[in-house]
Amino acid sequence: MKLTAPLCAFLVLIGLPKTARAEDEWFGSDKALHFGVSVALSGGGYAAASLVWDKKWERATAGAAFSLTLGAGKELYDLSGHGDASWKDFTWDVIGTAVGTGIALLVDVAISGSSHVEPSGRPVGLAVRF
Repeated sequence: MKLTAPLCAFLVLIGLPKTARAEDEWFGSDKALHFGVSVALSGGGYAAASLVWDKKWERATAGAAFSLTLGAGKELYDLSGHGDASWKDFTWDVIGTAVGTGIALLVDVAISGSSHVEPSGRPVGLAVRF
């Protein structure tokens, strides 16, 4: 799966100057919202991808790309004058995406157990195999 949209958004955000807001703290209440929504989006994206792809790494990539694309899109929307764009917000989006994808992988392994067989014919145990 190509990650061109998140990469383009990231590059645009890097290239644009931004003044720092004094009230934009690392642990502000909006950061918890960014983290929580990103966890849910990446986990939901992983679950939806499981209907399409068999390999766990493909599901994880799809879930993470979904969450990061929406997070970057939100920051670009803010940057266009509709809000206050923040690197700190996007950082919490990335952290939430990593946590959500990790949880989704762990749940997938726990549910599939050792009886699940990958398309390669190898059984999957408790270790995540990509």
